[in-house]
Amino acid sequence: MAAPGGRSEPPQLAEYSCSYAVSRPVYNELAFQQQRERRLQERRTLRDSLARSCSCSRKRAFGVLKAVLPILHWLPKYRVKEWLLSDIISGVSTGLVGTLQGMAYALLAAVPVEYGLYSAFFPILTYFVFGTSRHISVGPFPVVSLMVGSVVLSMAPDDRFLVPSGNGSALNTTTLDTGARDAARVLIASTLTLLVGIIQLVFGGLQIGFIVRYLADPLVGGFTTAAAFQVLVSQLKIVLNVSTRNYNGVLSIIYTLIEIFQNIGDTNIADFTAGLLTIIICMAVKELNDRFKHKIPIPIPIEVIVTIIATAISYGANLEKNYNAGIVKSIPSGFLPPMLPSVGQFSDMLAASFSIAVVAYAIAVSVGKVYATKHDYVIDGNQEFIAFGISNVFSGFFSCFVATTALSRTAVQESTGGKTQVAGIISAGIVMVAILALGKLLEPLQKSVLAAVVIANLKGMFMQVCDVPRLWKQNKTDAVIWVFTCIMSIILGLDLGLLAGLLFGLLTVVLRVQFPSWNGLGSVPSTDIYKSITHYKNLEEPEGVKILRFSSPIFYGNVDGFKKCVKSTVGFDAIRVYNKRLKALRRIQKLIKKGQLRATKNGIISDVGSSNNAFEPDEDVEEPEELNIPTKEIEIQVDWNSELPVKVNVPKVPIHSLVLDCGAVSFLDVVGVKSLRMIVKEFQRIDVNVYFALLQDDVLEKMEQCGFFDDNIRKDRFFLTVHDAILYLQNQAKSREGQDSLLDTITLIQDCKDPLELMGAEMNEEELDVQDEAMRRLAS
Repeated sequence: MAAPGGRSEPPQLAEYSCSYAVSRPVYNELAFQQQRERRLQERRTLRDSLARSCSCSRKRAFGVLKAVLPILHWLPKYRVKEWLLSDIISGVSTGLVGTLQGMAYALLAAVPVEYGLYSAFFPILTYFVFGTSRHISVGPFPVVSLMVGSVVLSMAPDDRFLVPSGNGSALNTTTLDTGARDAARVLIASTLTLLVGIIQLVFGGLQIGFIVRYLADPLVGGFTTAAAFQVLVSQLKIVLNVSTRNYNGVLSIIYTLIEIFQNIGDTNIADFTAGLLTIIICMAVKELNDRFKHKIPIPIPIEVIVTIIATAISYGANLEKNYNAGIVKSIPSGFLPPMLPSVGQFSDMLAASFSIAVVAYAIAVSVGKVYATKHDYVIDGNQEFIAFGISNVFSGFFSCFVATTALSRTAVQESTGGKTQVAGIISAGIVMVAILALGKLLEPLQKSVLAAVVIANLKGMFMQVCDVPRLWKQNKTDAVIWVFTCIMSIILGLDLGLLAGLLFGLLTVVLRVQFPSWNGLGSVPSTDIYKSITHYKNLEEPEGVKILRFSSPIFYGNVDGFKKCVKSTVGFDAIRVYNKRLKALRRIQKLIKKGQLRATKNGIISDVGSSNNAFEPDEDVEEPEELNIPTKEIEIQVDWNSELPVKVNVPKVPIHSLVLDCGAVSFLDVVGVKSLRMIVKEFQRIDVNVYFALLQDDVLEKMEQCGFFDDNIRKDRFFLTVHDAILYLQNQAKSREGQDSLLDTITLIQDCKDPLELMGAEMNEEELDVQDEAMRRLAS
């Protein structure tokens, strides 16, 4: 027991006393395939695949129908007695919040507030039928609404709707035609919504829901934090009720912020006070809701309460007339008839629509997966693309802007007991009531209150900044991705910032694959366990053997890095060793021809009494033309690791084998296979054999397809495990005991007509071009 105030000792880890012993033959790939016959893999032709996919049966047709219409899967199983009351309570709570948020987020989309109500109603109707998540609340989201607003403002700025003043009292005066401006902006927003829906439908039909996987959590975190900052700035001018120009493009948010502070002296006190009080009250009550969520059965709908109170105060005090406060003014009751969006504008918004489609989908799927995991069910990513695509196409004909899901609304729907999308339909009913009956009652509401509600809901996104220190400790690359995406999204805008973050994230993946981790391995004594000799102590390296583990695929992008890893592991460059040996052989041949050395079958000896000029500088110019002389073969041996009679710095080769642990090599391309073959050939020329271990079957098959194997490179060099390879090499070493160490057989020049051969086998590999003109003459 630890002493009071003392530091407690870490708990002792459990010791495992069990062990195992396995007795089996040493397996290489050739022996294993001979003893264990491989299953024949059925290869279907394109015709067979099409025939199978197009075949139909009653069971399959019903399965496809349920996949396309998920409502057919869960609605028949709906437990009315257990779930209906919970869904009603959840739907009412979510509907109240959704009504207010729809109006607030309309300000972000740069359209009149009543269109936010439409956007909170219509998408729910179709998602109820086609969606696979039971808990997400479909409707506007601040990040997506802001992205829509940036497109709307760029295509319909105020400057385009200035008309000459008609009072005739002053020359060159203009006024803003707000009616024409709002109509144009609504048309642009609905057209963008339709295009986004079409893109999402195409993505879903092509089954590419996996695209969201490239939006990593750090990237999404940095992007949404930057979006929250842009939302804050865009709503700050509404809270202060100061006018600014509509900036778009690079640094637009910075220019807007500068102009806000330049005009801060024009702040409307009534709007500022109402907005500030709304932010403080909403954030305080939301904190209470989070802290006491286990004790409060239904979260306090503080946004609704504040809105009602603010509307009453604004109406009673007549803030618009007395204090020039900015109010909502006219909210028409009822629904607008469907209208055809302007398809001719597609080309002007195509680039932005792609980023909006992906971001909206990514947010919805991310939130949906959280609650699906919590409640033990699965959502279909491709079907979600289709569901949101249909929802946005349908909503585009009813003057809505792009729908996804909102974290706060979804949290309300789930925390108040919502079980299925029945709660979503009920919430849509609440919004419909607001559209039909409450429009006139909300006309005195200050816009600053709606903007303050938006700002109060940004707390969760701003708190993501706290993830950066944690990410830095866990993975510095992820932290850099977060910061880079956030900064770029602020500087370049959300669409370009997202693209920059995505490209930067992919670049880090490429760099990590191009420069992967690698380790030289050693064995735990008397075991088949091999670990990194850099990371662990008391490991044994087999004598004369190096083991390399390369933790990456081998392809055209990292073959140079792989070669450097091989060179670092063995401690020498095989090509340089080979070239130096050729140079030494030429020097020896030259001195034998001059009579200064004699060659015998036991080696090279110097003539007695003659001065040995063999130790000439390494930089001397050679005379290859003198080497092509008819001679008689005499076989001698050279020990390359001993002192040579010529002054050529030949690197020592302390190993006879190299084992490549390929367990982490998931694929090879043609360049990778060719590079591996070159490496094997280069090491064979200096009497170092290369062996492979743990190769996956598909990688081995790819090597066969690319012509890796020949008479010199056979499958008996490929082993099932590293330990199999080491045991094989140890057995080979025992069989060679008593023999000399690595020796190179050369053919020396004597006086006869037989050609000189310095190597037992001529290398015909075209890619090994290190053999120069002099060596070709020697081998001729």
